[in-house]
Amino acid sequence: MSSSTGSSRAGHTSSDSTSTHGHSPDGATSDAVSPPEQRDALEPEQRGALEEEQVHLDTMYARLAVMRADAVRRKDDARFSSDGTPSGRFTRDALQYRYAEEIATLSAAESKLCFGRIDDEDGEHRHIGRMGMTDGSQERRQILIDWRAPSSAPFYTATALTPQGVVRRRHLQTRRSKVLSVADEFLQASDLGDPRDSQDLGSAGDSALLEALNAPRTGRMHDIIATIQGEQDTIIRSDRAGVLVVQGGPGTGKTVVALHRAAFLLYTHRDRLGGHGVLVIGPNRTFLDYIGQVLPSLGESSVVLATPGTLFPGVQATAVDDPEVAEVKGRASMAGVLDNAVLDRQRMPRRARVIEYDGGSLRLEPGMLTKAQRRAWGSRLPHNRARQIFLRSVLDSLARQIAGRPGVKQAPEEESISPATDVASIRKDLQTDDRIVAALSELWPALTPQQLVGDLLSDPRRLDFAGPTISRRTRPAMIRPAGSPWTVGDVALLDEAAELLGEIGVVDRAWSQHRAEEVAYAQEALDALADAGADQEDSGIGFTVGMVSAEDLADMNTEDRIGATTADRAAGDREWTYGHVIVDEAQELSPMTWRTVMRRCPVKSMTLVGDVAQTSNPAGTTDWARVLRPHVADRWRLSELTVNYRTPAEIMDVAAGVLQRIDPLQSVPTSVRESGVRPWSLQVEEAELGGAVAASVAAELGRLPAGQLAVLVPEERQREILAAVRAQVPAASGEPGPDHRVTVLTVRESKGLEFDAVVLVEPSQIVARSRRGEADLYVGLTRATQRLAVIHSLPLPDGLSLAAITEQQRQE
Repeated sequence: MSSSTGSSRAGHTSSDSTSTHGHSPDGATSDAVSPPEQRDALEPEQRGALEEEQVHLDTMYARLAVMRADAVRRKDDARFSSDGTPSGRFTRDALQYRYAEEIATLSAAESKLCFGRIDDEDGEHRHIGRMGMTDGSQERRQILIDWRAPSSAPFYTATALTPQGVVRRRHLQTRRSKVLSVADEFLQASDLGDPRDSQDLGSAGDSALLEALNAPRTGRMHDIIATIQGEQDTIIRSDRAGVLVVQGGPGTGKTVVALHRAAFLLYTHRDRLGGHGVLVIGPNRTFLDYIGQVLPSLGESSVVLATPGTLFPGVQATAVDDPEVAEVKGRASMAGVLDNAVLDRQRMPRRARVIEYDGGSLRLEPGMLTKAQRRAWGSRLPHNRARQIFLRSVLDSLARQIAGRPGVKQAPEEESISPATDVASIRKDLQTDDRIVAALSELWPALTPQQLVGDLLSDPRRLDFAGPTISRRTRPAMIRPAGSPWTVGDVALLDEAAELLGEIGVVDRAWSQHRAEEVAYAQEALDALADAGADQEDSGIGFTVGMVSAEDLADMNTEDRIGATTADRAAGDREWTYGHVIVDEAQELSPMTWRTVMRRCPVKSMTLVGDVAQTSNPAGTTDWARVLRPHVADRWRLSELTVNYRTPAEIMDVAAGVLQRIDPLQSVPTSVRESGVRPWSLQVEEAELGGAVAASVAAELGRLPAGQLAVLVPEERQREILAAVRAQVPAASGEPGPDHRVTVLTVRESKGLEFDAVVLVEPSQIVARSRRGEADLYVGLTRATQRLAVIHSLPLPDGLSLAAITEQQRQE
């Protein structure tokens, strides 16, 4: 048995391990492929471990094929299961939904079905993977345990100091159904000495972890279920109740922890969360594209991905306001401004208005209108619903004016029609008259959120009335032409406006009755499914009736919702309430956006991940307590991630000086590895900046056999630098993505992303652009996983110190 010790700058000392991995001189894991000729060169014990795991994996994949074929057959059979009745159609749709979900889960698990094993003190071993699986026998022996199951936790949390009954932890590297390598950690081996004598920071599976960290970036985030670390696993498995804040510096894995927590919660609380879904909010569209495959790869479809610019259905805002305007729009006081804006649309005239009607005239007296307004206000209903009360009151008054006119023909006595009926008949005629409708709509208009906010931000008079708390200096900057594209800062205003306005119109009573019948049919179908499901074998991942409510199933039967997932239905419904909300880069949310987010989850079950030292948004936060207190008081808890898995120590040493200027009390997260390459800076003349950046990009690409490089620039220089880089590297893009090896981005566009190499341009301009400029610089410095270069013409900002090189040294 061979043994090796993996080490890192952070001081992690791995347990002795038996491994088929090759290691390069710097300690990084090499390509772990073991073709037959390489396997023959292995020690017998190592070769035996590979062959043993291959047998187990073959069994698992054979069972997976049977399970998927069975699910496909059942889904096909379900297509013809309806007897033509409404209840039968609902049953058919529910069955198809069930088996489609099961097929998706099985397909998602196929790429890396099993990745680990733990052996306990009694000689029993458990294989850990993407899903739970039994062998299909009558005894239903467990051959694979879902990574989210409680019994899998020791795979991530056991250490030499606290082995939790684990003798050996084995990491498997596979490619589809082939075992490529095996790496063992012996946590209680007698010949290793007292494990308390070694430093133990809880890094499980160093070789697998370092291999994942050193792998080239692809522009897509991958799941980390094979390399989750102890402090990450603790957060992933935390209780879902209440608000959990996860504070972590760059590279600590906040995002992947948040996504795996979503998968864990859906697995653990499927009955409660499956039908309501989980909302995941990220900073921008690029970020969502970057993480988009993680949750589907974990078999989850009940997750809605959104950005602050897409939280209002029908709006896809990407533009951002100037910092001063963004800060004002993000203030909590904007809720009062919008309330005033609604009030502005309900102001009554001081003088009577006369409307010609049916050969005479009708008078809208101030007293009559004020009385109707107060009656509407007394209902405490939103604007559009209160409007119905206002209209009815005014129309009643006008109808009485007409009924009281001399010469108005009254109903014959023999018809026994009361004066009240006569007024009602007149009112019915009035509400269809164009002149009456136009006059009353001017007094109390039916409004959409888009109309209210659009008018407010395009009319100086309306903004002056609604926003007396906004400084006179700022108000002109907030005004823009009518019909301008929505900005990210507008979305929270639209959502607030929707709360104040309510829906236009009244729910149709006939539809409501029809809806009740559909829901009743759906409940009958679900009850029948529950009875049938009790007699079927539980595959470990099967359908849970609690995932779909009767209301959900009724929705699925409508023509435009058949086959829609929970996520599809939730994303289009502003009033949808989620079972859990996860916010990444949570420090960027403004107080107004927090109001929007809190409406999405009334039970306040949330996971918020972020780093207050990286706050770029001028309306964002640097204090978790201050931003959460208005919504949950002190009912929130804080967890911290302290280990940096992405950013090498050499780069974090540079970024530490900037962090000290942002917040001297914050600690730099401890890096687990070194890259062996020190960051460098090059100062050139202003006229030479573009050419120097382009030349450096070309040189850095030559040193990267694979992976991605980002050029991070001040916003005002993005076009200029992109053009210069394209002169040397024509394939360079202004947008990140898996198909672009070189991208030129602003720092904010890079938020949440990572690259193998970063060339940071003119950091002093990045700092000067806003009062949060140092945070932007800190973000830019910490995007790289391997190499960092800084090219500038202006002096470097305070706090940024790194080795300067000459042009000749750079060329060499």
